[in-house]
Amino acid sequence: MMNNFAYVKAGSLAEAVKALSTKGAWLHAGGTDLLGCARSEIIQVEKVVSISGLKQLKGISVQPDGGLKIGAMTPLADVAAHPAIGAKYGVLAQAAASVGSPQIRQQGTIGGNLCQKPRCWYFRTDIQCLKKGGTKCYAISGENQYHAIFGGGPCFFVHPSDVAVALTALDARIVITGRSGNKTVQIENFFVSPRKIVARENVLLPGEIITEIRVPPVSGSAKSSYRKITTRKSWDFALASVAAVLQIENDTVRAVRMALGGVGPYPWRIEAAEKLLAGKKLDAAAAAAAAEAAVTGAFALRDNAYKIEMVKGAVEESLMSLI
Repeated sequence: MMNNFAYVKAGSLAEAVKALSTKGAWLHAGGTDLLGCARSEIIQVEKVVSISGLKQLKGISVQPDGGLKIGAMTPLADVAAHPAIGAKYGVLAQAAASVGSPQIRQQGTIGGNLCQKPRCWYFRTDIQCLKKGGTKCYAISGENQYHAIFGGGPCFFVHPSDVAVALTALDARIVITGRSGNKTVQIENFFVSPRKIVARENVLLPGEIITEIRVPPVSGSAKSSYRKITTRKSWDFALASVAAVLQIENDTVRAVRMALGGVGPYPWRIEAAEKLLAGKKLDAAAAAAAAEAAVTGAFALRDNAYKIEMVKGAVEESLMSLI
């Protein structure tokens, strides 16, 4: 049951920052995750601060250098359908289109998708797990078929965002506004490992808001793809996913960035696979070798070893689709 809470509909970004700086205040953008978290009482909501009326936080624009600026309040459906994103940043369009259902994509925002809470079933219930201040991660010895094979420990949740994986492969930047002004954070520095701070998923401090996402330009020879494997075709989170962005010139991979989703507490860069592909011709043999390299360092729990083979298959299929 949800407790009573105050509601503030911010008329400006400054008003939103001020209202969010108080204890128990939570940001409302699309609200697709906030409501579930409040109902499950995994967060204590004393004040909801809505930024839904801040039109300056919505929209997609191509910058003079060819890069993208995406307002944090832009619905995922708009990201998936935008012609400039589909033409040059296919990995992002595909990732946004894979999120939930059409209704969720219309309501959910790209900024909110980055800031989702874990879907771990121990965390989402009334169990006092390690992430909620307890002394134990129940996934270690409990049912753990959906948990992390990379970066786990002491907590083994996986990050649920699809667009975060694509944006990691695109080397995006996150623009954050708070009481001290604006700052820009590389996306790989936005997420927080449970090995550092188990209670948090990202670097946002009280009163801070994601205002926009900036994606650097890609070359005309760049190819990209997002491959997501789920239990069901819709309404589901990734068991494993892979985002790949490759610059190919004269049949040779000149630059490559790849990231995995559904297998770690944040988008997981697979640098061993990237290094193997760089300077090589992309063919079936290279794709198979990169797939093997992609699982370097994987650590399976009792029930999730299948994810290792799943990652291999997803990486190989993703690369083969770019040939």
